[in-house]
Amino acid sequence: MFQFEKEAKIKGFDFVAGVDEAGRGPLAGPVVAAAVVLKDFTPIPELRDSKQMSPNQRDRVFELIKKSALGFGIGVVDVSTIDKINILQATLLAMRIATEKLPALPDLILVDGNRTFDFPKEQKAIVKGDQLSQSIAAASVLAKVTRDRIMGEYHKDYPQYGFDRHKGYGTKLHKERIRECKPCPIHRKTFKGVREFL
Repeated sequence: MFQFEKEAKIKGFDFVAGVDEAGRGPLAGPVVAAAVVLKDFTPIPELRDSKQMSPNQRDRVFELIKKSALGFGIGVVDVSTIDKINILQATLLAMRIATEKLPALPDLILVDGNRTFDFPKEQKAIVKGDQLSQSIAAASVLAKVTRDRIMGEYHKDYPQYGFDRHKGYGTKLHKERIRECKPCPIHRKTFKGVREFL
């Protein structure tokens, strides 16, 4: 999974960051992005696309990434901002915030998906990058675990919605709870499935 990192090295890029997000689709909670710079071509056990990992695997790999990475940053954009600027712009903002938190500016940024974000460094968008790039896969784990933990904390404030189970995604249970209890402050009011119950 180091194909893109190796190509970047050949082209003279030494400090390569992978960037990914978690939480574009849910009806509640923030969108979270992570930026990660890994040591040169050192594989991390069990690391792959976070969606293909169990929660326990993600938790283990999360700690390994934090210990072994040359640097990482996390960007969190809250619900009010998502509703104000839309989820796409909020996602790109979270990516920028995460990258700005790296200990040094990267020479090249590998971004999961088909869009880059506003940042003064060269970027390469990679569709399904979390399956093709070790750096992006690492970022996907950091973003996913961070967001899941945030939603676990929100569950303590709003237990009636079951955020500890669905993390804010539009499951049958979640939609039923929105219908029964009405939206709470962390629901995305501009999202279909929420605004009809306001």
